Amino acid sequence: MASTTDDVEQPAAPAYPLRFRSAEARGARIGRPLRLLGRARDVDEALLDRIGRAFFEQDDAGAALAAAMRLPVGTPGRVTHKQLRTALAGGAMPEPLRRFLDEVTAVPDWVDWELVEEGAAVQRRLGQNSSDVLLQLSLVGGYRFGGPTDLLAATGALTGGALRRLEETQEWTVGLSEPGALRPYAPAWRATVHVRLMHALVNASFADPDPSTDRQGGRDRWDTARWGLPINQADQAATLGLFDGTQIFGCRALGVPVPPSDSRALMHLWRWVGHLLGVHPDFLVDDEWQRHRLNYHVLLAQAGISEAGPLLARAVVAAQAERTYPGPSWWQPFRAGFERERLLSMLTTFLGVRSMRELGLPLRPAWAHAYLLPLNTWRYRVLGRGRRGRERLDRWGRRRSAATVASYRTVRS
Repeated sequence: MASTTDDVEQPAAPAYPLRFRSAEARGARIGRPLRLLGRARDVDEALLDRIGRAFFEQDDAGAALAAAMRLPVGTPGRVTHKQLRTALAGGAMPEPLRRFLDEVTAVPDWVDWELVEEGAAVQRRLGQNSSDVLLQLSLVGGYRFGGPTDLLAATGALTGGALRRLEETQEWTVGLSEPGALRPYAPAWRATVHVRLMHALVNASFADPDPSTDRQGGRDRWDTARWGLPINQADQAATLGLFDGTQIFGCRALGVPVPPSDSRALMHLWRWVGHLLGVHPDFLVDDEWQRHRLNYHVLLAQAGISEAGPLLARAVVAAQAERTYPGPSWWQPFRAGFERERLLSMLTTFLGVRSMRELGLPLRPAWAHAYLLPLNTWRYRVLGRGRRGRERLDRWGRRRSAATVASYRTVRS
């Protein structure tokens, strides 16, 4: 008697993707400062297991809405982009969209709005330092690991223009720091929820290709067995850690004092942002030192650098020549050259010689840090003291953030 498929024992799905801990020694070397900051004396195998399983986990609420948006025209329950825009503005919405909005408008008990607002004020006062760290240590530093970089390359980060993506990221992070901007239906709240849905749509388009072909819509099939889901909870946790804990660590390295009260407020701000982005509660933390410990274990779980990393890093450096700087046209090439050299100098100091060589970037002396350290000491420890000093820093931060966003702004057709 012939056996049926039900009679055949199916192999169990792997708990982790192939990338998991495939370059652990490298991750430990890169994360040595985080191990000290996070007081991680030993490797927490239970935490690493949680991170490993998260490579196959997605944002379920976002995935359900993305599935409704990908239904064929005329199918009951289909959600359109127009309906999404209406809903994010507080208008009527179909049921699949209502379920998603119910989740992102519900405010958990742990949210302290005063602390969120103080976190936004801290980020405003960080000004140019925040922009520098998020670009260099968070963004380019993240290009040292395979997986997310390969997804960025597959979604057109190289062919679509690095300048536009940098502008969008800068605009979003600056928007988060505006007063009241993260309340439900406020501008930064809408932008963050939109980012979450775009992530879910990307996940759906790459994770579920047509099985009859090796390409779907002109895109290569995603290697889930190797990388995990295209946008997964482990990588979401890593990204959040680059925005909160890494930002604090990097700004301190630039001579900016970030006292415990400011650290707590900034971490709380990003905990709320992470919740809106659909990051699992296991990876949402208020405590900076807990984040450093988590980030260290995230590094242990990562793969090594892939071919996409150097391509993306060089695109960011090249984009400095495409920015629009204040001043006459004849000044633009000189300013662009300065910004490129400043970026390379800071990257060399932040990432180290080995990482710069892995990314294919030229090394530069640490002259940028040499002038920023005393400048930030004067700005924050002398001019920034007291209430009036904080107000002065707030105005300076707003000016610098606005100028940075404007310099990346592309001309809309």
